[in-house]
Amino acid sequence: MIEAKYQRVVLKLSGEALAGEDGFGISPEVIKSVAAQIREVTQLGVQVSVVVGGGNIWRGVSASQEGMDRAHADYMGMLATVLNALALQDALERLDVVTRVQTSIEMRQVAEPYIRRRAIRHLEKNRVVIFAGGTGNPFFSTDTAAALRAAEIDAEVILMAKNGVDGVYSADPQKDPAAIKYDVLNFMTVLNQGLGVMDATATSLCMDNNIPILVFAITVPGNIRRAVMGESIGTIVRRDIV
Repeated sequence: MIEAKYQRVVLKLSGEALAGEDGFGISPEVIKSVAAQIREVTQLGVQVSVVVGGGNIWRGVSASQEGMDRAHADYMGMLATVLNALALQDALERLDVVTRVQTSIEMRQVAEPYIRRRAIRHLEKNRVVIFAGGTGNPFFSTDTAAALRAAEIDAEVILMAKNGVDGVYSADPQKDPAAIKYDVLNFMTVLNQGLGVMDATATSLCMDNNIPILVFAITVPGNIRRAVMGESIGTIVRRDIV
């Protein structure tokens, strides 16, 4: 068996990625495809954790711009991520992949509370751990949650699975046909140029803890496997790139 480049990863799935072409809700076809790709990676012996967003159900920032209290709106967004996590858990377990959902807000009837050492132990037993509820605090994105969890569990890389884009560009490729795709970037370039990899808090956290970020398209079947094998797909953001 060919050994994967990364042995412990955090897969960041946006809510929009789970919505597919509909842009809202959970697409059965998409979540089955994602689950199948995760299963393929676990069969390589890679320890996989997942951080899910909730933008396909609720976006706290958008609601706050309409006048809702930001903290209240963000807590609703955290609950939306739990819905996505449970849906992904169901899809994985239909493929006989053992999973655990851990939430930053306690709801013991449906998931475990997030406990770092327990999460690591699950990974060591080759269970997929799905982190839901963001950081558990308002004003922080699920990107920041991914960076935080990656640092806590000593993940080797964050796999940013995107819907509709296959890497990091100098501008929005759907609006600017002259946009340039980057193969490699360093964190300071991302921060200074405001490139849409992660929000600034998450990017800074990854830079401080030397956690590379690989941005790639989730819509291409097999891309998660290619990512963990170290194939040249998407855009890699690292601290050691000049």
